[in-house]
Amino acid sequence: MPQWLQLMADSLPSLLYAGAVFTVPLTLLSFAGGLALGLLVALIRLFGPRPLVLLVRGYSWLVRGTPLLVQLFVIFYGLPRVGIVFDPFPAALLGFVLNVGAYTSEVIRAAIASVPKAQWEAAYSLGMSWSQAMRRAILPQAGRVAVPPLANSFISLVKDTSLAAVLTVPEMFQAAQRIAATTYEPLMLYLEAAFIYLMLSTVLTWMQERLEKRFDRHVASVGAAT
Repeated sequence: MPQWLQLMADSLPSLLYAGAVFTVPLTLLSFAGGLALGLLVALIRLFGPRPLVLLVRGYSWLVRGTPLLVQLFVIFYGLPRVGIVFDPFPAALLGFVLNVGAYTSEVIRAAIASVPKAQWEAAYSLGMSWSQAMRRAILPQAGRVAVPPLANSFISLVKDTSLAAVLTVPEMFQAAQRIAATTYEPLMLYLEAAFIYLMLSTVLTWMQERLEKRFDRHVASVGAAT
């Protein structure tokens, strides 16, 4: 076996372990937290009082207008200057949640706004409250519109978690960096890490396409029934 191939075979378990223990949990927790935050921000933007609207708009403007890497550095390396200290993993998680929340809020806001007002009126005519109308009528329809961009955000987040390496989080890319530092073979190891990210993204893209087709079939069946 060629030396470079042996190196990649030897390093693969370490990269997969780092991915399973740190990359995957960081991605799932960040997306779940960011999605919840994005929904809250979107609802405030659409229905909240003006002071809160201005506050969340400022948050979205700030986060979407600055690089994610800079945000991570501010949280992990900058905040200790004012007495706020985070361990590497919580710092990365906070940064990703805030970043995902800002972007998903725009997706969710646009999706909710795309639901015709007649749907609200129909829900109210059935005696639903605002929260019931939102939960039973509006969000299910908005979800169909939001699924593709939200899925794209999730796939992007999988790759963005590699930035956690700069905060010393021992995720998959930092595992590749550590091995490269001892073997002096950065090219092969970085290509191996890139290939793993590529495979993850490919699988997630396939799952996204399946999910969208399932939604399309559901919408078609509902349309035929009505």
